[in-house]
Amino acid sequence: MRIKEALAVITGGASGLGLAVARHVVAAGGKVVLLDVQDGAGRVAVDGLGPDATFQRCDVTSEAEVNVAIEAAHAWLGGLNLLVNCAGVIGAGRVLGKSGPMPGEFFTKVIHINLIGTFLCDKAAAARMQHNTPTDDGERGVLIHTS
Repeated sequence: MRIKEALAVITGGASGLGLAVARHVVAAGGKVVLLDVQDGAGRVAVDGLGPDATFQRCDVTSEAEVNVAIEAAHAWLGGLNLLVNCAGVIGAGRVLGKSGPMPGEFFTKVIHINLIGTFLCDKAAAARMQHNTPTDDGERGVLIHTS
């Protein structure tokens, strides 16, 4: 993968590691679509990144939203050959803390965002990338997971 040729979707791209990845890709000559639930931060991020970036609101735990966002990103980018999964929440906690047992809903939310959201984005992006013309080494696209 040559970063200057990247047509990238970056989940969690409105801040933190996702935004840092987007800055790197754009600085190297690639184009990015940032997916995030943070509307305001996403719009501010793309303003700072310039014309080779756009923002699409997307909740990665919703398969329907992910599918729509990946299709929209593919159309805006004119292709898709890189997905970087940075969307995630901190799920550290004690099973039994001072205030009692950790609520199951808390752990479920973490799993839905960090694990299922990553899978849904991988699946949608791979479905698009399978149609890419292979590079000389057979690559059609790259899926990257961060943690």
